[in-house]
Amino acid sequence: MNPAPASTPTTDPFPPGARAFLLGIGGCGMSGLARMLAGSGVQVAGSDQVGSAVTESLTGEGVNVRVGPPVEGPEAIPDDCSVVVASAAIPADHPEALEAQRRGLPIISYAEALGHLMQGRTGVAIAGTHGKSTTAAMLGVALAESGIDPTVIVGATCRQLSDSATSTGFRLGARQIASGRRAGEPGALVCEACEFNRSFHHLRPTIASIGSVEADHLDIYGSLDAVVEAFHDFARLLPPADQGGTLIIGHDGAHRREVTAGLDCGVETIGFSPAADWQIATDERRITLSHAGSAVCVWTAPLPGEHNAFNSAMAAALAITLGADADATGQALSGFRGVDRRVQFLGDRNGVRVYDDYGHHPTEIDTTLRALRQFERPERHGGRLICVFQPHQHSRTRFLLEEFAQSFSQADIVVVPHIYFVRDSEIEKTKVSAGDLVDRLRRSGVQAMHLYPFEAIVEQLENICRPGDLLVVMGAGPVWEVAHGFIGTRDSNETPAHAPARA
Repeated sequence: MNPAPASTPTTDPFPPGARAFLLGIGGCGMSGLARMLAGSGVQVAGSDQVGSAVTESLTGEGVNVRVGPPVEGPEAIPDDCSVVVASAAIPADHPEALEAQRRGLPIISYAEALGHLMQGRTGVAIAGTHGKSTTAAMLGVALAESGIDPTVIVGATCRQLSDSATSTGFRLGARQIASGRRAGEPGALVCEACEFNRSFHHLRPTIASIGSVEADHLDIYGSLDAVVEAFHDFARLLPPADQGGTLIIGHDGAHRREVTAGLDCGVETIGFSPAADWQIATDERRITLSHAGSAVCVWTAPLPGEHNAFNSAMAAALAITLGADADATGQALSGFRGVDRRVQFLGDRNGVRVYDDYGHHPTEIDTTLRALRQFERPERHGGRLICVFQPHQHSRTRFLLEEFAQSFSQADIVVVPHIYFVRDSEIEKTKVSAGDLVDRLRRSGVQAMHLYPFEAIVEQLENICRPGDLLVVMGAGPVWEVAHGFIGTRDSNETPAHAPARA
């Protein structure tokens, strides 16, 4: 039996004059949270082990950021700190977290902090196994360009959301919806709702979407049934329909009957099926969204693949639900320039087209590779699809090993570096290796090899890639370094987010 949804404490941790210290402040979500807190009058400081353009930008905005190894003892946390917010990447034995515990300071997670900030706003939470960052960014751009003036926190870089020199996934909006039929209502706060460790149970949305529900994070859940139950518990957080509570859920692939059973909020489905409440139709790159049998929004697909057509349609349905003008929404989606590391075109090197993507689940891999092969068609130029994939976590690799082995059917060559070790135990680390995945891929008929370090992979790519090839680098770890190393760019801010296919 899974626990009931965690309840966000009723005491406001961010009253006027509060002083917050953020552990892991340089992350996309945490840096956005820091800016949102600062915009609310909270005194913000924080730490991160690695400096970046984001931490430098925060410093330039008046946030005291300490960069370097964790500090132990009394100096770990400022004397006047009243609350500590910890990134999901911060372990329980982190020295600065231990010092906060020693002092008796409240320590809350990023998701708990976000849940508190949703109170008094029209919270919009984007959930689902896949597509959260892209959908949230698309929605944020559509709402901004429609005049709704939302606050947006996305766990990835979207340059269209930021007006600062340093691109982030954050946009600070108005405290009230600025225009449309819902003008004057509490301001929209758009964010991703991540199911890892049931963190999305801390959010307090008014409107939510669930695009897909699949087996993932099985180190936490143990089974698909438990994952589905967690999404049901998330949906139960929405207020009743007469209080504005609305869920838009995938008509297919989201276990909608189990997830929506007994809900008090309004529920609408979205999908390519004629039976969906919001129906998606595609004609090459033209996408039409219909509601109640009538076309309500039309746009040109900004990114390749049916999955991105679905993501953009979900964003359109949510935007219209929030009162955005449909024509303005369509124009905004047509002009969407993408999210870093989500089917991101980096450029061309000697006739080799290079993409970087965050996909790290078998369904994401298969869907993205199919979309890119159809979009780029390397075979028309005598080319191959070469994929460099870094598995993310040993537990996910072990639980889904056979699914991973089947997800690279569109690739001609697959290069696998070491598994990215994040939060698994040392014992889990011994149970599976990159070599195990390579063996399964070879049994599936895919040419595969294990190489490490990244520099060796770049050298190998320089030897095997030829004009006409399509190179796709995938994974949630630092494997993006391979893509940038091959193409000769280190600063992703200098590369385009997407590009047209070959003629």
